[in-house]
Amino acid sequence: MSTPSLAALPIRRLTLRDLTACADLSENRGWQREEHKWGFLLTAGKGYGIDDPSGGLVAACVVTEYGPPERPDLGAVGMVLVAERHARQGVGRRLMRHVVATMGTTPLTLHATSNGRPLYEELGFKVTGRAEMLVGHFTPGGPESGVSTRAATAEDLPAILRLDEEVFGADRTPLITRLPAFADQLRVAEEDGRITGYTAAWPNMDTHVIGPLVAQDTETAKALIGSLAAGTDRPLRTDIDVRHEELLAWAKARGLASVAFNAVMTYGITQLPGDWTRRFAPLTVAAG
Repeated sequence: MSTPSLAALPIRRLTLRDLTACADLSENRGWQREEHKWGFLLTAGKGYGIDDPSGGLVAACVVTEYGPPERPDLGAVGMVLVAERHARQGVGRRLMRHVVATMGTTPLTLHATSNGRPLYEELGFKVTGRAEMLVGHFTPGGPESGVSTRAATAEDLPAILRLDEEVFGADRTPLITRLPAFADQLRVAEEDGRITGYTAAWPNMDTHVIGPLVAQDTETAKALIGSLAAGTDRPLRTDIDVRHEELLAWAKARGLASVAFNAVMTYGITQLPGDWTRRFAPLTVAAG
């Protein structure tokens, strides 16, 4: 029996049952397996994939929708992967066209590597920003911050959701309410009894990823990062909007090194909604 052509293989929705296959695909492309993140995204978002007749996946991606379920305000595309032996054969283009068509008039965003950017530009995505990935062991130091931070409690969740929607520009309740179970730390900054920022540190292989990072100003963002660092021995990783130059310089002085840049791209909108001045880092580049 002849093997079906790649163009004839159907695109289907992925579920948690595909977690191992998605992690295998990550590993195939030289990424870490990131099973914890895959599980989060496949639960909170919508996965799309193409099965390989010989086993595993030819390609996969995840779309995380924000806003009303029946009419999302924004969709974040991430984890776009094509198996090495099927690369450069139009599979990624076909999968992304399927996503764009499925999402209809919903605006889209994604973080693109230099390798992926040409494909997304071909599909109509525009570069609207840039994020810098930092990784390293955090070294405490410098003047004592006057910002008060503490571990978040269940009672904080409504205030966190209100702040997040205001800053992000869309309702992210399905993701944010999963943070207490997904992250090892969830912390808030507080001023006169009012929450002025929040952040999480979630495990990803041998690192703790800082994200989301939402804060009223740079000093609050610094205090939140420092408070997370005090609670882990792992290297930290985060992706900071390059417009936050002061925070980037501070983080580098504290031991985090720049390892990559990603282009922030949008489709159907000229810029992301919300308030970028208080949005310092995404939950993950795969979900915005």
